[in-house]
Amino acid sequence: MKMTGANIVIEALKREGVKDIFGYPGGSVLPLFDVLYDAPVNFILTRHEQGAVHAADGYARSTGRVGVCIATSGPGATNLVTGIATAYMDSIPIVCITGQVKTHLIGNDAFQEADTTGITRPITKYNYLVKDIKDLGRIIREAFYCASTGRPGPVVIDLPVDITLKQYDYKYQEKVSIRGYKPVLKGHPLQIKKAAEMIEKSKRPVLYTGGGIIISEADRELKKLSDKCQIPVTTTLMGLGGFPEDAELSLGMPGMHGTVYANLAIQKSDLLIAVGSRFDDRVTGKIEAFAPEAKIIHIDIDPSAISKNVDVEIPIVGDARKILIELNKIIKKSDSADWVKQIKSWKKDFPLKYEETAAGLKPQYVIEQIYKLTKGDAIITTEVGQNQMWAAHWYQYTKPRTYISSGGLGTMGYGFPAAIGAKIGNPDKVVVDIAGDGSIQMNIQELATAVSYEVPVIIAILNNGCLGMVRQWQEMFYKERYSYTCLDNPDFIKIADAYGAIGIRVKKQSEVGPAIKKALKSKKKPVVIDFIVDGFENVFPMVPAGEAIDRMIGGMA
Repeated sequence: MKMTGANIVIEALKREGVKDIFGYPGGSVLPLFDVLYDAPVNFILTRHEQGAVHAADGYARSTGRVGVCIATSGPGATNLVTGIATAYMDSIPIVCITGQVKTHLIGNDAFQEADTTGITRPITKYNYLVKDIKDLGRIIREAFYCASTGRPGPVVIDLPVDITLKQYDYKYQEKVSIRGYKPVLKGHPLQIKKAAEMIEKSKRPVLYTGGGIIISEADRELKKLSDKCQIPVTTTLMGLGGFPEDAELSLGMPGMHGTVYANLAIQKSDLLIAVGSRFDDRVTGKIEAFAPEAKIIHIDIDPSAISKNVDVEIPIVGDARKILIELNKIIKKSDSADWVKQIKSWKKDFPLKYEETAAGLKPQYVIEQIYKLTKGDAIITTEVGQNQMWAAHWYQYTKPRTYISSGGLGTMGYGFPAAIGAKIGNPDKVVVDIAGDGSIQMNIQELATAVSYEVPVIIAILNNGCLGMVRQWQEMFYKERYSYTCLDNPDFIKIADAYGAIGIRVKKQSEVGPAIKKALKSKKKPVVIDFIVDGFENVFPMVPAGEAIDRMIGGMA
């Protein structure tokens, strides 16, 4: 059946099961938006392209489905760049469709022309410039396949406006074959056997797990392995929720702001079993001093991630879930009773803690109350900085896809639009964005989106009047010279009111619970809670940059 390029895009998206699309219109995508006007998809008009791509990202992380966004050429496409890089660093499957000038104008510095494929090449898993309408259907099919298989990631389709106006006989392509792209899913049996034998001989094993557990849905197999062999589990920021934090063998997060017991366990272990994690610098600290007594097994679907940062004794390339299933079949119960006893002792001696003082409301208390009143069943998104770390420390994650944060790129302004995406993908879940007063202002215009589409997310601003994490580093390492980190903030309640949202201000502990309860009752309007918190509260424990991870400040007294 002959269709215009714009109709082929919509038909192909329908065939991929796309129900929700985030985006912003413009001149080069007008034919596409004209078709969208009647299309049976839920299109969410954000107020900025960056909001659209973060929303698509939050949608993907919380549902496991590919997130989709659309923007026009030039500034529309370049406004997506931060969001694309955010998704790339955290291996998130999104497809971004960008408008482009007419094919014969490409390279002529035409109005709103930018080299989108060139700009996004280093931050995408793959990108396409559609030059012929004959390729359009195939490219969209490949884009979804590429984004969601192997190590997931963002794919960009740059679409010249004249292609959307041409006509072609579209046929859906069932089978996808991309030359040179064949992700390995099944682990090598001999390597898995070697891993089982090494684990059985270990006296002090630690499972170090990351976002790969969540992507491959390997959480049950991970719990099974941990229980069977009594192996403690530490979970990176990207992996939170991949192992229940209320389990006895949970160590929480490792690294720069990890728990004392997670870092001590890694440093004293004789075997580190890394699953779906990439040994990034926030976890390893001083790489030469990382896990000095441990042999390392590394399970990952991306062969380029193995032995990239640390040397590995046993590499296993493949899908984490499939490999853990095979490992659990053959591994025997091992004896690590003394090691588990030591872990319990560390957990008892060095718990996460904070001091309640008269200085003001503590942000940790706020998050504890959010956890209590949502019964631990909410999806939490975060911005980046102190709010991100406190949200990781003080809300216990027991299920995958419940902690949504920009880990690799560390993108301020991510959490709120990601919350909108998560709520649209999970309408029955409570979604809370834990924000800072600095980061929320980077995409606060999306309040209009949330109000317009009746998306009742809760925005919990931990308002300390500064860029908290940078200020903390200035306090600790730059002699308290607070260079451009103190903020003169607007009245967030008036802003909420102006957009049509609900605004609540909280200054003392007794007001925290009632404010959260009121927010939870809102079924259509977003709620902004402005928690005025202690401006000099810091995140501890903390490993100074470049130090070994057992050289922690705070948390060991």
